[in-house]
Amino acid sequence: MKILVVQESDWLARGPHQQHHLMEKLSLRSHEIRVIDYEIAWKAKWKGELCSRRQVFEKISKIHKKASVTVIRPGILRVPHLDYFSITFSHRRELERQMREFKPDVVVGLGILNTNIAMRLAKRRNIPFVYYLIDVLHTLVPFKLYQPIARAIERKTLRGAGRVLAINEQLRNYAISMGAEPAKTTVTRAGVDLERFNPKVDSGGVRKTYGIQRGDLVLLFMGWLYSFSGLKEVALELAKTRNEYPNVKILVVGDGDLFPELRAIKSKYGLEQLILAGRQQYDKIPSFISASDICLLPAHDNVVMRNIVPIKMYEYLACGKPIISTRLPGIMKEFGNDTGVIYVDEPSEVLKKVIEMCNDDKHVAECVSRGREFVEKYSWDRITDDFEDILKSISHFRADI
Repeated sequence: MKILVVQESDWLARGPHQQHHLMEKLSLRSHEIRVIDYEIAWKAKWKGELCSRRQVFEKISKIHKKASVTVIRPGILRVPHLDYFSITFSHRRELERQMREFKPDVVVGLGILNTNIAMRLAKRRNIPFVYYLIDVLHTLVPFKLYQPIARAIERKTLRGAGRVLAINEQLRNYAISMGAEPAKTTVTRAGVDLERFNPKVDSGGVRKTYGIQRGDLVLLFMGWLYSFSGLKEVALELAKTRNEYPNVKILVVGDGDLFPELRAIKSKYGLEQLILAGRQQYDKIPSFISASDICLLPAHDNVVMRNIVPIKMYEYLACGKPIISTRLPGIMKEFGNDTGVIYVDEPSEVLKKVIEMCNDDKHVAECVSRGREFVEKYSWDRITDDFEDILKSISHFRADI
């Protein structure tokens, strides 16, 4: 089967996300995968050039060494605001080229602007189109002025998609509220690599590398550091109470908008208990989780976080770690109250909850055990089976050809 994927994020630099796992797994099953992506952080590497050239990256794999994905990056105008405008031309041209030359059996969209273009072009050519929803996309547009426009485009794509796949029940409800047909909108959950992430994973010397002592209690956060991640509040609370909790350490793995502010907090308060490990290779992530005692998702309940379930939640639970999360509707609907996720109302309440959990080891252990049982149902192999079956059922692909 030939699968064309369209997204408005950087396939090479970001993730791995759900789509990376699925597409690499499908490539290992002899399906041919091409991705049209967008260098979302081009400004960080900008050297003054007005335009970027079309690039093709072949045999890309971020997770499985034998996987092979072709990534195509159309050129854009490298001018703020005009970069998005230029997508309507360069990505349309690339999509027409791929539909003409690659002849995909199905198109999978994960973005807003280029995905809407892909849907309309696919319909014209009678190519099945799937909208794969992993976020409330318009809320991620960095310029608030453009968010209503993005929402309108997202709504049109949801209404026009031949099939909508959401990664959790909350996102499915959101898609339907935006106009997606209920009968064509199903949940295909995120998954977890149960061999890579499990309670027996060795910490690989992480605690020693970062000066973590035997009696220290390590709180882990990993992923992109959004300003609304809640980590600032947790770090400031630890700065205020560090004499009260001298053995508590916060281990942050990742990079993003909040990183400079966390570094400033560490410097201002001399907070050595805040460990900023930066971005790490994916292969090392299980060791970091293994080195922790409790994992965190202390995000603010805003329009970005309200309906999503980050993939790291499954990875934390697969490694047998309890999670402290704020009461995000998507998280609560997915995991409930007895599968290893412990809830707080605000990020500033995390440290208090940590102490409560330390005094109730038996209950926490029971919840964690149920959490591992819960995620075992969602191995990436099983999720890929379901995803593959859906694509085959709606595509022009025939296994006997």
